[in-house]
Amino acid sequence: MRAALRRFFRFEERKTDFRNEILGGVLTFFATLYILPVESSMLEGIGADPSGVFFATALSTFLVSLLMGLFANYPLVLSSGMGLNAYFAYTIVDRSGLSLAEGSILIVIAGLVYLFLTMTPIRKVLVKAVPSGLRAAITVGLGGFVLFVGLANAKIVVSDPSTLLAIGDFSSPAVMLASFGILLALGLSSFKKVPVIQKFALPIALFATAAIGVTASSILLATGQDSFDLPLAPWLDPSLSWGVAGFDSVFFFGAFKQPLDWGSAFANIFGKPDSYVAIFSIVFLALFNATACLFATGKAAGIVEVGNGSPFSRAMIVDGIALPLGGIMGTTSLTGFAESTVGISFGARTGLSTIVVGLLFLLAGFLFPVFSVFSYNSVNAVALVYVGLFIMAGSIKEVAKEGGSSLMASLFTLMGMVLTYSLSNGMAIGIVSYVVMQLFEGNAKRIGWPLYLLFFLFVVSFALTAVF
Repeated sequence: MRAALRRFFRFEERKTDFRNEILGGVLTFFATLYILPVESSMLEGIGADPSGVFFATALSTFLVSLLMGLFANYPLVLSSGMGLNAYFAYTIVDRSGLSLAEGSILIVIAGLVYLFLTMTPIRKVLVKAVPSGLRAAITVGLGGFVLFVGLANAKIVVSDPSTLLAIGDFSSPAVMLASFGILLALGLSSFKKVPVIQKFALPIALFATAAIGVTASSILLATGQDSFDLPLAPWLDPSLSWGVAGFDSVFFFGAFKQPLDWGSAFANIFGKPDSYVAIFSIVFLALFNATACLFATGKAAGIVEVGNGSPFSRAMIVDGIALPLGGIMGTTSLTGFAESTVGISFGARTGLSTIVVGLLFLLAGFLFPVFSVFSYNSVNAVALVYVGLFIMAGSIKEVAKEGGSSLMASLFTLMGMVLTYSLSNGMAIGIVSYVVMQLFEGNAKRIGWPLYLLFFLFVVSFALTAVF
């Protein structure tokens, strides 16, 4: 059995063994585990059953991990993507007038478009057509959006009638807890003396924040207070249930629990100009984020084959399947996680480590009460702020190196995404401004037709929004 697995996963070629793969998978699981409570908490805010979303995310991650491990033999974990889940919750559903089911259908539609592009040479053409500086600018904006969502959810940043935004109330236990967790995560990420702690800065900070929050809430409850946004101990929350609960309300758009008027749903989706912008934005963001993640993990693992039939090409196919699968299962679009490099840094090199991660996610899917403490804004803000900062940090150097119009477009994209609270609006502002600046710089021929097409689509979108 072991010999067959060694041959199947190409252990000798990848210079790895069972110990490295199992250890790498376990460590990657702990590095990515935060997505389960964060995703369930985020979608709970727009009416989804949190336990159902929790299990849907776990099951989706398991299925895609199996596919990535067995078909692609690639050490990359895919799960609900930070950034795209915030875009889904706070723009597609919360502000566009679509129901939760309609928003999930829109995710599947975008996923099918993405899968089509992945199965054809068009994906590579589009990725190459957009300058690296502009791609980095969009990534910086995505990170800024996730960061802002975390600060706003934790009420570290609040709305103000005179200044629009203001600092939150630091006498609030929830604000103090979130601030502590964020500072702890950032501090541990800079703790170079102990590399293991540095790599696991986020999970350590999340567990510490949750533990302190549960202790504080228990003390407050014991003293007769009940007005706070701190995590409750699972045994003190009667609404929690073990096993698979609420999955039928999110799986396949909830159609198995409550009949869905398909005609009305599709009419509402395609009758809104914003829906087309959302579909395009999801596809566009997934194209660049997923491709970058595939390259990064492949390079770290020493997988250099990129031709047809190579592990990289097969991983791209799995990535294309993952996006629509997330919408069908009841979570948001699935994408590659940069945290996969944690397992790679400990020796994981094959898809076996990915399968280990998937199995652990499936097990965690039945343990929602255990992870419920992470679903509070005062705790999951730690993950949102930390991940948002590191998404930005990973691309800001490339933007600064480009300078000129790329730097200007990056700043405009970042501010557009944050101030309009929309990834698609910010991306549109960035691309339109970039193309205009390039034209005035005399670089009209440097801009490929795909970029001109994006420019045209976004301008038309703004015009239609203004008219309708």
